[in-house]
Amino acid sequence: MTKIRRPLITAGFALAAAGIAHAHATFESDRAPAETTFKAVLQVPHGCDGKATTEVRMKLPEGFVFAKPQPKPGWELEIIEGAYQKTYDNHGTKVSSGPVEIRWKGGNLPDEHYDTFVVRGKLSGFEKETVLAFPTTQLCGTDGFVVWDQVPADGEDPHSLENPAPTITVTPATSGGAHAGLGGPVEQATGPVKLGDLEISGGAVKAMLPGAEVGGGGFVVRNGGSADDRLLAVESPAAGRVELHDMIMENDVMKMRKIEGGIAIPAGETVELTSGGLHLMFMEVEKPFAEGDAVPVTLTFEKAGKVDYVLPVGAAAGHEHK
Repeated sequence: MTKIRRPLITAGFALAAAGIAHAHATFESDRAPAETTFKAVLQVPHGCDGKATTEVRMKLPEGFVFAKPQPKPGWELEIIEGAYQKTYDNHGTKVSSGPVEIRWKGGNLPDEHYDTFVVRGKLSGFEKETVLAFPTTQLCGTDGFVVWDQVPADGEDPHSLENPAPTITVTPATSGGAHAGLGGPVEQATGPVKLGDLEISGGAVKAMLPGAEVGGGGFVVRNGGSADDRLLAVESPAAGRVELHDMIMENDVMKMRKIEGGIAIPAGETVELTSGGLHLMFMEVEKPFAEGDAVPVTLTFEKAGKVDYVLPVGAAAGHEHK
């Protein structure tokens, strides 16, 4: 269930915290270039003085815009919207308001367990290196909470803070373009990657034409185990979203369709994602993929879990080197 509220949000979180934390709430990755889509993965390592976490509230700073939170099974998702201080361009549309706080509510994360809370947004409007703080509050039932909202002053050691806010360091968009730092040249692309009984290899993405917002690519998955698995999802900071697609023949016409429910990876078999069959579609790409670059992706499998992989960008369709 998702609720959306649109009041202007008053600034500030309570400065007190119930109990002293021994491990901070931080982001899995805390550095990214401006004008890119960033997936903020908040790591929650403990509860409040031994009590289970039942709600997580994350305030979104100015410049982290067009945010979309990831729902969590067993938790209610609340999106609070408000006005931005500036106006931002969203694929040609001027936007001056959007999500400014995300709340995951009504769950139960025991103190002895660890979990992550994810929200994706665009880092926009930065011309110099900037540290963005995301003040976050953990609620534990009706009488316990931990507030992560402290930001170091100039020259202050952040490690000296008792309850530092999770932060992202935004670096300027350089001559490498909007996706600088999101993969680099082909030489930085990974070789085969093992994930349990699975081996991922043969990754490739086609270069895109100027102005294009949709790109295609794929890879090969070999299941060397005795149990079936399934590719559930693919994510990439280089695209707004990544969809799983297939090509089918319909009335003597080859058509593309989106796959719901993932792609089966049967035990002992190899599944190839490539043009003309099963493949990946990168949607809402802000900067077209250029030959010689590489595109990072995160693959999620039903049983094997998650793994990071890099797809090198080859020549555009119809322009392969002879």
